[in-house]
Amino acid sequence: MASVYEAVDTRLDRTVAVKVMHPGLGDATTQDDSFARRFVREAKSAAGLSHPNVVAVYDQGRDESGDGTTYLVMEYVPGHTLRDTITKEAPMSPERALAILDPVLSALGAAHRAGLIHRDVKPENVLIADDGRIKVADFGLAKAVSAETQHTATNGVLIGTVSYLAPELVVEQRADARADVYAVGVILFELLTGTKPHTGETPIAVAYRHVHHDVPAPSSVVPGIPDYVDALVARATTRDPSLRPSDATVLLHHVRRVVHALHDGVRSDPELVDDLLPPARPAGADEVGSDTTPEPVSSLWEGTPDLLPEPRRQPREPRTPREPDFAGERTSVIAAPASPPPPSRPAPSRPVPAEGGRPVRERSRRGLVLALVLVVLVGGLAAGGYWFGWGRYTSTPGVVGLEQAAAETKLDDAGLGAEVEQVYSDSVEPGVVVSTDPGPGDRILPGDEVTLTVSKGPEVYDVPDLAGLTVEEAEDRLAEVKMVLGRQVPRYSETVPKGQIVRSSPAFGSKESKALPVDTAVAVVVSKGKQPIKVGDWVGKDAEKLEKSLEAKGLQVKVTDTEYSDDIPEGRVISHTPKSGVVYKGDEIGLVVSKGPELVTVPSVRYMSTDDAVEKLEDLGFKVKKERATIYLSGNVAWDTSPGSGTRARKGSTITLYVV
Repeated sequence: MASVYEAVDTRLDRTVAVKVMHPGLGDATTQDDSFARRFVREAKSAAGLSHPNVVAVYDQGRDESGDGTTYLVMEYVPGHTLRDTITKEAPMSPERALAILDPVLSALGAAHRAGLIHRDVKPENVLIADDGRIKVADFGLAKAVSAETQHTATNGVLIGTVSYLAPELVVEQRADARADVYAVGVILFELLTGTKPHTGETPIAVAYRHVHHDVPAPSSVVPGIPDYVDALVARATTRDPSLRPSDATVLLHHVRRVVHALHDGVRSDPELVDDLLPPARPAGADEVGSDTTPEPVSSLWEGTPDLLPEPRRQPREPRTPREPDFAGERTSVIAAPASPPPPSRPAPSRPVPAEGGRPVRERSRRGLVLALVLVVLVGGLAAGGYWFGWGRYTSTPGVVGLEQAAAETKLDDAGLGAEVEQVYSDSVEPGVVVSTDPGPGDRILPGDEVTLTVSKGPEVYDVPDLAGLTVEEAEDRLAEVKMVLGRQVPRYSETVPKGQIVRSSPAFGSKESKALPVDTAVAVVVSKGKQPIKVGDWVGKDAEKLEKSLEAKGLQVKVTDTEYSDDIPEGRVISHTPKSGVVYKGDEIGLVVSKGPELVTVPSVRYMSTDDAVEKLEDLGFKVKKERATIYLSGNVAWDTSPGSGTRARKGSTITLYVV
C-alpha cells in the first residue's frame, strides 16, 4: 500500500525512511479513505510505543499543496530483514532461533501491554540492522483493542499475510494478542526448519490448512530438536486460542525457560514438556459421536472374581462390538442374586453351661469390641490421612504483580513467611513479583516460606572500553557484560597497531553506551595498521611541488644533493630514495635536484694559432667548428669565436672558430 524511500531530514541532518502511500489510496480522488485512516493509525500506534525493538515513527502528514499524498517519516534501519536471514541460515539451531525471537517478543509484549496488536507479524516486518539490533516494523495493520473494534476485516478484505494467519482470523475475523503469538510460533517453526508449516497452491488452501491442521513438530522435519522446543512451538501455534499464551510477554517467559534449558545442555525435559504442551481436550468434547465411552462396569469386575460372590450365570446371546449393552451388563453383575450358601454344618455336640449360653455372649462381646476398635482405627486413619494429606495445608495466596512489600504483607497476613530471589525481567517493573514458589493456589503448610521471585528490571550494562584490545580480548570483555561483538570495520590507523580496536559503536562513555540490554551487538573499528604510501616515479618532477605534496601526506622530504644535468632541467628531480615500494607517515624521502646543464665561459683566442685555439676550446669541453673569417689568408691564425669571448655556453656545445 506504500513505497519506502531513503531520505534526509534537512532540519536535523539525519537519514530517515519515508513511507509514501501509493497514488489513489486515500487521496482526494478516492471516495473511501479507509486506507488513509489505517495509514495514519500506523503512525499513532507506533509513535505511542517507546521501545528499543520497535521502529520509531518521527512524523506523519499529508501533502496538502499537491495531490494530498499521505506519508510517514520513520527511523532508518540499515541492514536486512529476517526473511533474508531465514533464506541464508535456516534451518538454524534452537539457541540462534530463540535469540532472534527474544527482541521480537519484547517489542510485541510492549505493544500488547499498550492495548495494541500488530496483526501482520512476519519475517518481512522484522528488521535486522547491520550492528545486530532487531526491530519490529509496520504497525500499519495494528489498532487499539476495544469491544467495538476487534474485526480484522476492512471493507470485506482480510488483512494480514496468509502464511502467518491464526485460525480464528480466518474463521471468525477477530483478532487479539494471541493472533500475534500464533504468527511468532509459525516464524519459530520456519527458523528451526527452513520451511513454512502449511503450504498450498492458493492462499485459500493455505488458510484452510491453518484452520484444520496443527503445525507439525519441528523435530519431524529436522531431527534432533529437543522435545521441549517442539512443545514450545505446539503451545504457541495451537489452533484453540484459549490454550495459547495470552500475549507476547507470556510467550517470552516460556521462551526464556526453554533458553535456560538449552544453555544447561538439557536434551530432554519431560516436566518442561508437560508444562509447555497445551492441555489436552477431553475426547469427544468437541465432536458428536466420539468413540470414547466409559469402561463397562462388568469389565472392571472381571479381574477380581475372588473378591465377589459368584454370580448366577445366565445364558445370553453374544454381543457385537457395534451394539454394546453396558447398562445391561452393569445390571446383571450388581443385581444378580448370589449363589446359595453352602449347607450348614451340624454344630458339634458339647455340654452347654448352666448359665445358659455364656460362651455365646462372650463371643458377641468380643466381636463388638473388635468392630468398635476397627471403626475407631479406620476413622483415625481416615482423619489422619485427611489431616496429613490435605487438612493441615493452606493455599498460597496470589501475589504475582504486587510490589515486594505488599506481597510480603499479604503472605504475613496468611501466616506464611517470605524468601526473596531477584531476577532480571524485560517485561516486569523493578520491585514487582514475577512468580512464586509454590505458585498461587498451591498447597503449603502454615508458617512455611513462599519464595518470591522479584524483578530487578531489565538486565542492562554499559559498553566497556574496548580501545587497544584485540578482537579476541574484546569478545571476552563483552561477554563479561553479556554483550556480543557486532560488525568489525577495518580502518587504517597511524596510532593503533594492526589488529587492535580503534573505537566502538556505541562509543565508550557516550550516552548511547549506557544501560543497554543483554545481547546488544557492539560494532568496532579494527586497525589495519599505518596506511601505506606508494613510492611513484618522481624523476623529472618539479622538486618544490613534489616536496609540498609529500609533506602533506605526512612524509619528511630532504634534498640530499644537487647536480648538473644536461637532460633534467634545473629545479627538477634527478633521482629519489627510496626508488620504489611503500613508505609510511613520518618516513624520509631523499631527493637529488638538477642544477641544469653546466655552463663554461668562452675564452678569447684572437691572434692565437689555429691549432692552439682549437686545443684551448676543446680543453674547456667545447666542440670546435672552424670557418673562414671575412679576411682569409692562410687559415693558420684564429680571429674570433661564436659565441663571442666572455659569454657562457653549455659545456659540450659547439663553438664556431673563425680563422684568417
